Amino acid sequence: MQWVNGAITMELQGLEPSNQAEVDHLLRAFFASKVQEDQETKALEILVDDSVPAPLFPVPPPPPPPPAKKKGQKQGRKDTILEKPIPPEEPAEPVLHGSMAIGAVSLAVAKTSAILSSTPLYVTIAALKHNQEPLEKLTVPWLMVSLVSCGKSSPGKLNLMKEVICIPHPGLSAKQGVAMLLEIQKQVNKTVEPPPPAKPETKKGHNGGKRGQQQITGKMSHLGCLTINFDTIEQPILLIQGICANLGLELGTNLYLAINCEAHELMDYSKGKYEVAMGTLKSAAEMVDLYVDLINKYPSIVALIDPFRKEDAEQWDSLYSALASRCYIIAGEACKSISRLLEDGINHIPRASGLIIRHTNQTTMSDLAEITNLIDSRRQFAVFGSAEGESSDDSLVDLAVGLGVRFIKLGGLCRGERVTKYNRLFSIEEELVQSGSQDFNEEHTFFYFNEEAEKAAEAEELPEPLEPIFPTEVVEESANT
Repeated sequence: MQWVNGAITMELQGLEPSNQAEVDHLLRAFFASKVQEDQETKALEILVDDSVPAPLFPVPPPPPPPPAKKKGQKQGRKDTILEKPIPPEEPAEPVLHGSMAIGAVSLAVAKTSAILSSTPLYVTIAALKHNQEPLEKLTVPWLMVSLVSCGKSSPGKLNLMKEVICIPHPGLSAKQGVAMLLEIQKQVNKTVEPPPPAKPETKKGHNGGKRGQQQITGKMSHLGCLTINFDTIEQPILLIQGICANLGLELGTNLYLAINCEAHELMDYSKGKYEVAMGTLKSAAEMVDLYVDLINKYPSIVALIDPFRKEDAEQWDSLYSALASRCYIIAGEACKSISRLLEDGINHIPRASGLIIRHTNQTTMSDLAEITNLIDSRRQFAVFGSAEGESSDDSLVDLAVGLGVRFIKLGGLCRGERVTKYNRLFSIEEELVQSGSQDFNEEHTFFYFNEEAEKAAEAEELPEPLEPIFPTEVVEESANT
């Protein structure tokens, strides 16, 4: 707030809000100066610490080495483990205190420009991305809706699936897709809801007994979906598949699944393996086989998010080569810092079909326009995701529509800060339909994995192209459903 009320206000005084590029340039320069100040301050602190003489205490002798026999045994064990060492985790990029002011001011200026020009925010953002060239058509992103969470924080044994995500058929409107998913969620809630106690007088004991016997239990997570107790990878998929069958829906036709693996949370560094379930450890190479088997068994899964740590580049390559013609491979954890993505040209990002971007910290509107243009130029696609610190500000939906991203990931269908954003998406969709500005071109609505995999790989050889995952003949049936 000190930055906003002081130096930033002075920097921007007198500028036209419509000149977003100049505003963002000044904000970037201001932030760069703050980063430089922070580095100089830390360097000075180190010099001061080094100049203070260390206390003259006797240095304790080093600990004695272990016996030769045990040392030899341990060394042999280490050699076995280190035959294929795992890359160490990259240190987290430092976040400068106060950096959120940059992104907040940039968004506030964009909102102000939209108000003064009497245009929606998404139109202002679209003009920024396309160098102020007017667009006749805009597209509503496809939905990625979190239905259940059964990751490492859940009480079950299964760690692998942080989120099981539903993607309604692209032939449906956002409103139709959410209506369908609300029915599915209602059935999930009934499935995990424990039965009422039989007798009031035995309520305490009855509840305790039933909880011990329940195979699946649930509670609402911060993601806006139920956290459910599962023990195997197949259980959540079979649950959704069974519910869909009861509702007359079919996975792979009316809706599709995506799995947010959050693999960076699964690594057991002491063993050098991923703990996909309690007591079940897999090497990075074995994880490739696990995902391939999963997609072979459940072809309705059309996206895997963060299937590996970003450091396991070799496995990302292997998985992309094996599945890119049938499934989206999406990087999320590796894309947290948009400024770093822009500096490095996405060269350090694992091989993926798409990237998750967010409006966080020092990210300006111009940064978002630049990164989505860069992603488009690389024949990849962008997923616009919610920031970790949720609020009821629904402007990120306008950003997603204006930037023309393929997917929008807002979490589940519960909690006010998420419901507000879904309602905003419905409003934008209705506005585009009424004005005739919504883009329904076939290339965007029906995605062919093989074609985009070939474009992204350019000269690279990929597996033989398969049939389109979204056949055109199911559109009318899905819309009627």
